[in-house]
Amino acid sequence: MRTLITGANRGIGAALASELTARGGEVIGTARNSEGFERLDVTDPASVDALAGRLDETALDALVCNAGVYLDKGQPLKGGYPAAMWAESFAANVTGVFLTVQALLPHLRRSATPRIMIISSQMASLTRAPGGSYIYRASKAAALNLGRNLAADLKPDGIAVGIYHPGWVQTDMGGTTADLTPEDAASGLADRLEALSLDTTGCFETWDGRAHPY
Repeated sequence: MRTLITGANRGIGAALASELTARGGEVIGTARNSEGFERLDVTDPASVDALAGRLDETALDALVCNAGVYLDKGQPLKGGYPAAMWAESFAANVTGVFLTVQALLPHLRRSATPRIMIISSQMASLTRAPGGSYIYRASKAAALNLGRNLAADLKPDGIAVGIYHPGWVQTDMGGTTADLTPEDAASGLADRLEALSLDTTGCFETWDGRAHPY
């Protein structure tokens, strides 16, 4: 399986790239400014188009939309959450996902069993609303909605789409007290990617395969 992973230079993306490679797959990893990776800034439409051009006639069996930001952790309700932070977060977590999927659809259509994995979060769920982190929650909820709608539109083309909560992971974003190592999360996500099919398209699941309420 040939998989392209956005944001593959660190954290969950790097661990998932290692896991899929260890399972015998071929991984194309992207990063904004890291040597050894395909260059991709998901917030820049020209960068997305350039990546698609460099891939030329390459077929992709899977696309993992992992790149994202969490900029508003700890922001106060009074005076916090500036407009620029909203714009930057949605550009990476929502628009960037859509632009990447849109640009790489021709490459996915060259596969016999194409699939798209969108990394969202349980913080996207309407059932988990304890307050705070308004920008991140809203952007991940939008990514969940995006994935559900893509699943409906792409099913006739034979492309399966799944949306996933990767767990609370020990990364720069999750912090050192998180429950899971990146390797634990990556192992579960690799299982989810392999299991994703047109029968399960549109699913919102946890890293370990449990259905998550929307």
